Amino acid sequence: MNLSPDEIVYWQLGFFKLNATILFTWCLMLVFFIVAQLLRHLLANKSERTRWQNTLEIIVLTIEKQISSVGLSNPRQYIGFLGTLFLYVALANLFTIFPGYEPPTGSLSTTISLALCVFVTVPYYGIKQRGLKDYLASYTQPTFIMLPFNIIGEISRTFALAVRLFGNIMSGSMIIGIMLIIAPFVFPVVMTALGLLTGLVQAYIFFILASVYIAAATSVDNTQTHFPPSIEQP
Repeated sequence: MNLSPDEIVYWQLGFFKLNATILFTWCLMLVFFIVAQLLRHLLANKSERTRWQNTLEIIVLTIEKQISSVGLSNPRQYIGFLGTLFLYVALANLFTIFPGYEPPTGSLSTTISLALCVFVTVPYYGIKQRGLKDYLASYTQPTFIMLPFNIIGEISRTFALAVRLFGNIMSGSMIIGIMLIIAPFVFPVVMTALGLLTGLVQAYIFFILASVYIAAATSVDNTQTHFPPSIEQP
């Protein structure tokens, strides 16, 4: 049993390794690209509303509604990043139904990369919405003494975001693997279904936390900018 897809190496040349994390990450990227091209083709030059268009609109509007629910007033400008983040994590977890597939989110390198994307995007939107001076001043709220604590908070929540997703996906995979060994004919279906549900929940939590961080960074209420929301608590 492998604790991480990083340990599964398919090909190696010198220091370069093609492991399961890299392979399945590129497979997911390929799936996203193909689906996007197919949808663009199906939605182009259509005078009538199709089932594909209705389905796509439901997904987009649902994501926009969730973004609005955390206090972001113009969800359309954030859906490119947050929507992609949610769909990637959800799809990475749902593909576990295919034999031989290893979720890239079970690798700490993947979850750290996703958390770093959030870490960079939060100040980007904060500066874009409030301006550089006002955003940097928020780190000294409510007093200048809070500056080092707010900076540490930014770094620690990024680390927590990565470890939370990694730990939950890895533990879920381990439980399924153990059950397959103990009772291979009884528990696999139930545990797989539970694993899929857990994967969707983790994708939603990651998406919501990223949305909350952006909402806090873009908020004009500096007293609420850097205090972690209750959903962060384990």
